[in-house]
Amino acid sequence: MDLNEIMKQAGEMQAKMQEMQEKLADIEATGEAGAGMVKVVLNGKGYAKAVAIERSLMKEDEAEILEDLVAAAINDAKAKLEKETEEQMKKLTAGMPLPPGMKLPF
Repeated sequence: MDLNEIMKQAGEMQAKMQEMQEKLADIEATGEAGAGMVKVVLNGKGYAKAVAIERSLMKEDEAEILEDLVAAAINDAKAKLEKETEEQMKKLTAGMPLPPGMKLPF
């Protein structure tokens, strides 16, 4: 394999990786807690995009419960996001010559 071919493959891989990062950024995951009373939407980069809280939970004496439910909803969304990201990465990297065990994005 000559240097030109190696450079061409490196450029193709860089373009594919950029495409993967853009597609992963568009993924959204919704986590729920308290039987759907608290919902959190995370984007593909793990940032909170939206939070929805059932109004009946907004009582002063319910603050600790609400805090726990928000944390649980975030964790649920994060787990779903990681699973979806992993599935998308498998689709996007199909056919790419990656070393065994290499995970993307870096």
